[in-house]
Amino acid sequence: MGHRNEHLQTEGDINISQQRQQWYDAIHDEATQKALARDADHFLHQALSTPCLDVLASSSGVRLTSLAGKSYYDFHGNNVHQLGYHNEYILNRVKRQLDVLAFSPRRFTNLPAIALAERIATLTDQTLPRVLFAPGGTSAISMALKLARLVTGKYKTIAMYDSFHGASMDSISLGGEYVFQQGLGPLMAGSVHVPPINTYRGMWFDHDNEPGDLAYADYLEYVIEKEGDVGVLVAETVRSTTVHVPSVPYWRRVRELCDRHGVLLVLDEIPIGMGRTGSVFAYQQYGIIPDILVLGKGLGAGIIPMAAIACRAELNVAARGSLGHFTHEKNPLGSEAALAAFDYMEEQDVLAHVATLSKLLKSRLHAMQARFDVIGDVRGVGLLWGVELVTDRQTKAKASELAENVLYRCLELGLSLKVSDGNVLSLYPPLVITEDELNEALDILETALNNELKEN
Repeated sequence: MGHRNEHLQTEGDINISQQRQQWYDAIHDEATQKALARDADHFLHQALSTPCLDVLASSSGVRLTSLAGKSYYDFHGNNVHQLGYHNEYILNRVKRQLDVLAFSPRRFTNLPAIALAERIATLTDQTLPRVLFAPGGTSAISMALKLARLVTGKYKTIAMYDSFHGASMDSISLGGEYVFQQGLGPLMAGSVHVPPINTYRGMWFDHDNEPGDLAYADYLEYVIEKEGDVGVLVAETVRSTTVHVPSVPYWRRVRELCDRHGVLLVLDEIPIGMGRTGSVFAYQQYGIIPDILVLGKGLGAGIIPMAAIACRAELNVAARGSLGHFTHEKNPLGSEAALAAFDYMEEQDVLAHVATLSKLLKSRLHAMQARFDVIGDVRGVGLLWGVELVTDRQTKAKASELAENVLYRCLELGLSLKVSDGNVLSLYPPLVITEDELNEALDILETALNNELKEN
């Protein structure tokens, strides 16, 4: 295989690779070929997106069905599929709202929007009682950045290298993925980056010379002190792509140093909120409270684009300015979808279900690690797991080509997953997946690994 730009492997599988072309060549359904050609002819091409790999016709539960009738277990879902596709409980609530009030002009409010703001405040135990909605996660990140500047009077931001917090100019400046920044010239001034936690192949050890993450917090404080005027730290509570799970001491130390240096702590839970880590919000597992929490993706239950920020009461300082000013700021349909999602999670005890299946998923993945030497590391929490493929467990060299080959093997067998950082198989099953469905999907992954290794 020819030279590949490693920068293109930071976020997901590549849509211009040799493997993708082989996938296209294997499509024999004429209707699918024509639809893909029409799509490629009219949408702007961009990495990680267009050209697309298949044409969807329908979805239900944990599965996607293509135009040709091929069914996929969806372990990717852009993390909007937490409660499954075509969830009738949520759909019926949104349909009823559609008949009553589908749009609310910004100068008015409506009961679903008010109820959702109250619900989010309640779910944070009233520690984050002020809320503002947005039509998507990128916009919510922008609101958080604006609010941080107003509160602190400081413009510098800190985020992690390889992090993704949205695709607008301010959010790609904040984030640290080259694939979103390349060719765009100077970005937002004051964007500072630090290495992300990686206790598997990280550059630092903890104070006892063991793999850990407290040294990352030490370096973060060093950067804050040297920069001198940092206003905000933005980070995922748990890394969703490569699935690195920080320790409790790490987040408590970060919370303390942010307080000491006057830095607002913004936790981006756009992809991992709504129960994916086993709690409604991931930060609740660490005994800390962020200054601003950012939500999105699953908040709209995979039906209506919906995002939000929730913040401490004392940050309500923008009455004479504008943080969002979005046309769909208090979207009654999105609010009702989110309310229905929270109700469904409570009535069906989804968090208990996640806790049960998390043990099964962990057990199955560790069994695969014992079987396949190419699995260097398995890590995760709740129903958010990463499987890191390596060519050698001692050197931990990335098995990027193997990871992409496994991706396409899984797609052929009916499992859609994500590849992150070139060699990490990222697994995000819907939270409503059954035990039998989870086992069947993991059987596909194991078969794909086995077949690929036998042939190569």
